[in-house]
Amino acid sequence: MNKILIVAPAWVGDAIMAQPLYRRLAERWPGVKIDVLAPPWTRPVHARMPEISETIDNPFGHGSLRLMERIKLGRQLRKRGYDQVIVLPNSLKSALIPWFANIPKRTGWVGEARFILMNDTRTLDPIALPQMVERFAALADAPGVPLARPVPHPRLKIDPAARDAALAKLGLTADRPIVACCPGAEYGPAKRWPANHFADLANHRMSLGEQVWLFGSSKDQEIASEIAALAPGTVNLCGQTSLAEAIDLMSLAQVVVANDSGLMHVAAGLDRPLVAIYGSSSPEFTPPLSNRAEIVTLDLECSPCFERVCPLGHMNCLNQLEADRANRAINKLLLLGAHT
Repeated sequence: MNKILIVAPAWVGDAIMAQPLYRRLAERWPGVKIDVLAPPWTRPVHARMPEISETIDNPFGHGSLRLMERIKLGRQLRKRGYDQVIVLPNSLKSALIPWFANIPKRTGWVGEARFILMNDTRTLDPIALPQMVERFAALADAPGVPLARPVPHPRLKIDPAARDAALAKLGLTADRPIVACCPGAEYGPAKRWPANHFADLANHRMSLGEQVWLFGSSKDQEIASEIAALAPGTVNLCGQTSLAEAIDLMSLAQVVVANDSGLMHVAAGLDRPLVAIYGSSSPEFTPPLSNRAEIVTLDLECSPCFERVCPLGHMNCLNQLEADRANRAINKLLLLGAHT
């Protein structure tokens, strides 16, 4: 096997959870060239994975067919001579480009009636492979081969020079301990810890002499502004950094507090001590892949519901999860770090 193409997921967190697959492919096929076809916004994540040779931008958003453009891109990829493609999304559309590229071996899980397009389909046993990272990693091996456990955790490399440049650009220093807070969650509000709880946490950490930096995209500006208003002194970086800069800056944090989101998986990939807050989603399926993570959840009868918006209208799974719980988790992580 000389060249493998990966059709990567669109979500940043899912993209990070695919790295153990790449590592396994590199172990199985020494010298293999692994390219990734992925949405442009995930490029900074893939650039920090040493197993990947090249990232090719996938311009097709969710629900967008644009058949002639897919045919054109497939024909362009045909010239690269890939031996295999592994399609991680389960949609029919995600399998079209590999088909048009005429890649000999087209691997993926059964999904959306794409049997004609794939010639190496696998039937998922969700009990044997309960986690997303396991389902990705299992595609590295031949059908029927048991997944080698434990699956290694993703690891992202950072660029120290770029990090220093980001600090200078934003007028930041790392002279005091940094608590990185990630209040956003692209999936929906049922994953977002309320602003007043983040603010209570921030005020307590700042009273201890620590800095609190808020990370996220411009879409998170509303909740970040609310936190900053309730906790004066926090540094609101939401919408002020690129994803690449956020990754590099987050590597400086003594601890990260995050919703179940892409940035939670970034923090885990950076091996930062991490407090992961779960409301409507489940740590059983997409946990933070780290030995230095504390999961904070109320585990109510109505959760996880996996809904974007609370179907009961109260969002108790997050509203009733107060800052003291997260603070205790931070203290536990810092105490463990002091003794390792």
